[in-house]
Amino acid sequence: MTERPISSGERGLASGGRGLAGRLALSRLATRASILFERAWPLVLPLLVVASLFLSFSWFGLFPRLPDTVRIGLLILFALAAVAALYPLRFFRIPSAAEIDRRIEAANELLHSPVQVQTDRPSGAESIFSQALWREHQKRMAERLSSLGADRPRTGVPDYDRWGLRAVAGLLFVTALAFSFGPFGGRVSDAFVARAAHDAVPPRIDAWVTPPAYTGKAPLFLTADANQAVQTFSVPQGSDVSLRVTGGSGEETLSYADQGGNDRAIEPAAPPVAPKGAAPAASSQTAPKVRQFSGKLNTNGTLTLKSGDSDLGHWAFAVIPDKPPTIRFVGEPKRAVNGAIELNYEIADDYGAASAKAVFELSDPPAANAHPLYGPPDMPLTLPRRGGKASAAKTTKDLTEHVWAGSNIKLTLSVTDDAGHTATSETKTMVMPEWPFANPLARAVIEQRRLLALDTNAKPRVLDLMDAITLRPEDTFDNMSNYLAIMSARSRLKLSESDDQLRNVVSYLWEIALGIEEGNLSAAERRLRQAQQVLQDAIKNGASDQEIEKAMKELREAMNQFLQEFAQRAQQNPNAPQMQQNGRELRQSDINRMMDQIENLAKSGDRDKAQQLLSELQDMMNNLQAGRQQPGGEQDSEMRQQMDKLGDIMRRQQEMMNDTFRLDQMQRGQRGEGGEQQQLGEDGEQGQPNDQQRPGPGQDRDPLARPKMSPKDLADALKQLQEGQGQLQSELNQLKKGLEGMGMEPNEGFGEAGKSMGNAEQSLGQGDGDQAVGHQGRALEALRRGAKEMMKQMQAMQGDQGGSEQGGRQQDADRDPLGRPRATNGPDDGTSVKVPDEIDVQRARQILDAIRKRLGNALSPDIERSYLERLLELK
Repeated sequence: MTERPISSGERGLASGGRGLAGRLALSRLATRASILFERAWPLVLPLLVVASLFLSFSWFGLFPRLPDTVRIGLLILFALAAVAALYPLRFFRIPSAAEIDRRIEAANELLHSPVQVQTDRPSGAESIFSQALWREHQKRMAERLSSLGADRPRTGVPDYDRWGLRAVAGLLFVTALAFSFGPFGGRVSDAFVARAAHDAVPPRIDAWVTPPAYTGKAPLFLTADANQAVQTFSVPQGSDVSLRVTGGSGEETLSYADQGGNDRAIEPAAPPVAPKGAAPAASSQTAPKVRQFSGKLNTNGTLTLKSGDSDLGHWAFAVIPDKPPTIRFVGEPKRAVNGAIELNYEIADDYGAASAKAVFELSDPPAANAHPLYGPPDMPLTLPRRGGKASAAKTTKDLTEHVWAGSNIKLTLSVTDDAGHTATSETKTMVMPEWPFANPLARAVIEQRRLLALDTNAKPRVLDLMDAITLRPEDTFDNMSNYLAIMSARSRLKLSESDDQLRNVVSYLWEIALGIEEGNLSAAERRLRQAQQVLQDAIKNGASDQEIEKAMKELREAMNQFLQEFAQRAQQNPNAPQMQQNGRELRQSDINRMMDQIENLAKSGDRDKAQQLLSELQDMMNNLQAGRQQPGGEQDSEMRQQMDKLGDIMRRQQEMMNDTFRLDQMQRGQRGEGGEQQQLGEDGEQGQPNDQQRPGPGQDRDPLARPKMSPKDLADALKQLQEGQGQLQSELNQLKKGLEGMGMEPNEGFGEAGKSMGNAEQSLGQGDGDQAVGHQGRALEALRRGAKEMMKQMQAMQGDQGGSEQGGRQQDADRDPLGRPRATNGPDDGTSVKVPDEIDVQRARQILDAIRKRLGNALSPDIERSYLERLLELK
């Protein structure tokens, strides 16, 4: 019997050499692994089979298709099988060293245990002889280990699974693994998620398109019931498409394919992140999943929503491109009556323009070494009302203070829409309007200011010019304060070095020129313009009610100051123009009511109408300022007197035509009823009707609701009209001579009017009222044509640069600033009154005859007779 201490084995192996020890160690390691595998594999195989069956079941996607009870029962069955498969593992044990050596000897068919001898030692007491003998024995046994090898594992599994069912489990595992990568493959987590409830209620899909705000179009709900039959949705370019899936699987995808076949994936929005440290809601675990998508629509295409390979919905879109805007001039740029530049233009855009401006450029570019202090003027343009039918607009801005005023410029209009498209108009060449300075000294100061502003290199020349005009102040200046102001400006200019200092000098020179030209009125006018601009900006920018109220308060104060100084100037100068608008009286109460209406419209939200009304108010003030700027004189006063005479002639001719028509109707009524009514004497009481013939209500008056006139009274009235018509013809001839004395040429309209007046006078003398009314109507129409021609000649003689604007507003001249008809002392151009022609007169006569016949019916009710009498009443 021997023992096996490791120290003895090590000595034996050392005596056998390093090579033998290495081979033996490798054999032992391989044999240990073989024994471990053949012992563990039969024990682990049941657990692997259960796991492979569970994975195969999950990857085939069978769990989502099962009811919850079956799914849970199957999970319990797999869990019990796994636990049972773990039980055999308790019999697993690790092989010992002796078992490994015996397995090596058995595998290599070695006799006398040569492997174990290498590590054994003899039993009993050791002696020198026994140790030598034992070493010799180990040496001989080691020679048998030269071809040592390891044994292969032998599990013995086929003895337990004779039918090879384990291969079925492996085949299912491999197949299910490949199937899981397909669209219908399942996941391991499906066994632990309740799918039956989700499959019973389909996910809710909400999809809508929000057009850009500037289009003014309402959002379009794609999933609404009314839109289910729509094949293609037309949406503006740049619209936002939004889609929300509620209660889905959470794996939905959204893509947009254009007509070119390019497929663009739209990524879902990140779920909202709960604040740090916030506790989740109790119902968050059961809340349905929400998946949100959003993207832009710029090209035609189809939007598709999918969940895996399932198509949940698709929508086709026809994108309406955003066309670039267009802008063009309507007429030529012109100077308004107050010297401001007036632009009339048309802007067209499919959804309305976002902004527009006028671009100025000098026709004659400055020198290469010039150093100007100011750039081109800034003039934003008023836009037409968005969504309105009218595309025309007008912008007026006073640029007379700009240093380019009086220079030749190139003017181009530019417009930009909300999509970023820009368009320009044709380029116009004009002279920028300048302030009409009449004082030579003021003109000289403005010229010096212009030279300095356009080129700072002209500073020495400007100083020399200032020295020239201040050389003899007693001969040049009427007011020594103006002399001191220019000397102060010269000192400032001489000490100025930077551009900002030079700009201050330029502004100071403008104030000096205005003070020389206008005195203190310029300050009030400037305050009024600033107040109007502040209010216009507030309305345009959507200011609050408090800001609008503040701007209106400033405008009222500036308006009162301006009108007060205007009235004081008018009292000092009898020939100064009065407060009129196109020849119509303009009261301060009308202006106050107009400003109240502007404030109410702005506060109520109708800012477009408020801005339009403010523009009309600015036009009215421009006309007042223009009348003040233009020199008056005796000739203007005479022209106004002639216009007043003409207006009086036209008014009296209109009244005379009305009287003639009324008398003609009376005369016709007496002719038709002469056989039925009793004749009245001069006292009107020659016969009294009996009780049976007593007239009913209203029968003691004619159908015109006036007392009956005898033939003599009618003849006298017609004679008076004849005399009045002749007097009107004489006054018209005197008016023509007066116009000729003023250097004007009476047109053909006055000649035709005089001829028609003579014919009307002759018809009245013959008692033919019908013919007289026709001649009087033609005379009135000829007078109106003559008045228009006379107005044009007066404007040409005065050199009125704003005449075109005034003439363009003639169609509204019979309205006050609030649009109401108003009285006038000047001639009425007749645009609001239509002269009845022959057909109109006949039609009116037929209507009167029908009313008179109905009124003569004794069976008519009293209320009807009273109504008919009121219809026939002429006041």
